[in-house]
Amino acid sequence: MLTAMFLAALILITVHSQETEETITYTQCTDGYEWDPVRQRCKDIDECEIVPDACKGGMKCVNHYGGYLCLPRTAQIIVNEREEAAAESTSGRNSVIRRTPADPQRAPPNPTHQIQCAAGYEQSDHNVCQDIDECATGTHNCRADQVCVNLRGSFSCQCPPGYQKRGDQCVDIDECTLPPYCHHRCVNTPGSYYCQCNAGFQLASNNHTCVDINECDANNPCAQQCYNILGSFICQCNPGFELSSDRINCEDTDECRTSSYLCQYQCVNEPGKFSCVCPEGYQVVGGRTCQDINECETTNECREDEICWNYHGGFRCYPRNPCQEPYVLTSENRCVCPVSNAICRELPYSVVYKYMSIRSDRTVPSDIFQIQATTIYPNTINTFRIKSGNENGEFYLRQTSAVSAMLVLVKSLSGPREHIVDLEMLTVNSLNYRTSSVLRLTIIVGPYAF
Repeated sequence: MLTAMFLAALILITVHSQETEETITYTQCTDGYEWDPVRQRCKDIDECEIVPDACKGGMKCVNHYGGYLCLPRTAQIIVNEREEAAAESTSGRNSVIRRTPADPQRAPPNPTHQIQCAAGYEQSDHNVCQDIDECATGTHNCRADQVCVNLRGSFSCQCPPGYQKRGDQCVDIDECTLPPYCHHRCVNTPGSYYCQCNAGFQLASNNHTCVDINECDANNPCAQQCYNILGSFICQCNPGFELSSDRINCEDTDECRTSSYLCQYQCVNEPGKFSCVCPEGYQVVGGRTCQDINECETTNECREDEICWNYHGGFRCYPRNPCQEPYVLTSENRCVCPVSNAICRELPYSVVYKYMSIRSDRTVPSDIFQIQATTIYPNTINTFRIKSGNENGEFYLRQTSAVSAMLVLVKSLSGPREHIVDLEMLTVNSLNYRTSSVLRLTIIVGPYAF
């Protein structure tokens, strides 16, 4: 006996005729199903075909027994045909059909009898109604940009992947407007899309994520030093080099051109560095400064009867006995004119030879040499003067005490050059005693200011 709920879902119609009696009971199918008169049972309704834009947001529509699902496009769907058949057979609330005396949808006892099949079906060799595959026979009316899908008794025109129906046309789905599939940039293509990465990045194996390219490990583009940074790299050069305009190659830094104070004398540029050189007679000290070489200690080339005198940048050989007639040598560098010689009465009593060297272009005024009496007599007065060697006025003699005077350089001297200056000290007393002595100073001006 049927329950009240089941009876409410049934519509019973009884038809009587004079010749035959035919009773047909129609069954109402549940939601999501419709009656299949051929198979005599309820069949599922494909909402994905009949409901326009059933799913939104880039989801794909998947038909389900009695309904449909909206799933991501990457979801995998496994359909159990047995369950589908069972679902369709049990979706009706009552299915009772009694046909008397014959069922027009069943094959008649006579196999030669032509049966009439429903639309979308055709008679088979076994005299039963079988589905017509309109997609295979070409009897469908799908557009060229659509895909034909065969259904039981019919067919469906669907859009290929990456397209969606808009009216009766298939239009491309712009995946780049949907939730971000790509890490950096999305490029839409007909029916699909692909991802691109910014410069310095590359696609990961999932074709969506962008990972940094270590340019220094992959293919070091730098001429010398490479440092990887996110999305790029930077090049640096070794000391003594600088980046060229392409920011990749390294060019030698000409330190000699950038500064004129690196070396005291001359700067020589070399690949990646520089070196300082000094003129002849000097040696490099501390890498940059020039120091005079004392040739009198290293390579003394003077004769035995000569003395070696070193000056800035060179040396000179002077006679050990500089005395000239009528003077005689009494001690080193000191010549005396004997009082017994009448000629000496008009000459300075003694001549002392001294040597000194100064740098070229020395700052002026500058005190350079002091002269002082070696013997002091009581009740005497000493006066000092430049006797010779100051024709151009380069020097000035300033008396500093009763027995001393200072030679002052008042004009700058450029070398190499040699000056011989005679400095005279005149001594007198109250008894009209008068005598003089001369200091012959040889001044050697070096060729450089160091």
